[in-house]
Amino acid sequence: MPDKSRADYFKERRKTIGQFSVSVSREKLEALDKKLKEQDKTKTTWLNEKIDEEISKKE
Repeated sequence: MPDKSRADYFKERRKTIGQFSVSVSREKLEALDKKLKEQDKTKTTWLNEKIDEEISKKE
C-alpha cells in the first residue's frame, strides 16, 4: 500500500506544482549556489522571488 499512497501523493502534487528547468554554465551555477548559500536561501525560494518580481512589474 505505501507505493499506492506515494503514487497518489505525486499525482496530486503534479496538479499544483510545475517544474522549470534550464541549462546554464557550471561557472554561473556555482556562483549562484555560493551567493544563495551566503543568503541562506534555496534555489526554489530565490526563483519564486524573482518570478514574483517579474509578475508584479508594471509595463
